Amino acid sequence: MAAPPKNGTDEFIKGLWKENPVFVQVLGMCPVLAVSNTARNALAMGLATLFVLLMSNVVVSSLRAFIPKEVRIATYILIIATFVTVVDYAIQAISLDLYRALGAFISLIVVNCLILGRAEAFASKNTVVRSALDGLGMGVGFVFALFCLGAVREILGAGTLFGVQLFHDRFQPWVVMILPSGGFFTLAGWLLLINWLKQRKAKRDEIAAPALAEGATS
Repeated sequence: MAAPPKNGTDEFIKGLWKENPVFVQVLGMCPVLAVSNTARNALAMGLATLFVLLMSNVVVSSLRAFIPKEVRIATYILIIATFVTVVDYAIQAISLDLYRALGAFISLIVVNCLILGRAEAFASKNTVVRSALDGLGMGVGFVFALFCLGAVREILGAGTLFGVQLFHDRFQPWVVMILPSGGFFTLAGWLLLINWLKQRKAKRDEIAAPALAEGATS
């Protein structure tokens, strides 16, 4: 029996949890690990990626009937690069310090496999509204994942959150958390937690299933 078609809400929600681009699909690891040393950098990169993903999905879906299959990937990259350029100049205008902190990783959004993958796998085959919801859901899921990593790394590595001191002066920061290796440790910790929660939910559903079946037959 075929699965029922997803509605707009499902398209949005899937990117937050069931198909989260970082915690489930493990996509875009380069910016995830490189710029998530502070919550501010992580949030900025996540929002930049969200904008590019949403707009590229909308444009690809709008032009899907006019893009020749032979040059579709090159066309998608051109569309994505256009919005990355917009983001690049916008961040420069808003904060030069933030722009320097993110560095070359802003430009690398062009080759983020999450954005190109959604353009090829979803936006090129679905309506503008569904593609926008898909891009928004995946983008919000990406922002959430980056913020989770950035917040933990900044709190443990510097004792601050968005630059605000959280602990007493006696607190000894875990310097390793703001180093590249700290990104791997933090990501591993979040993956362990999420997989544990999923396994726990699966066991609950397995235990509850016989009771529900018995109640339905009685």
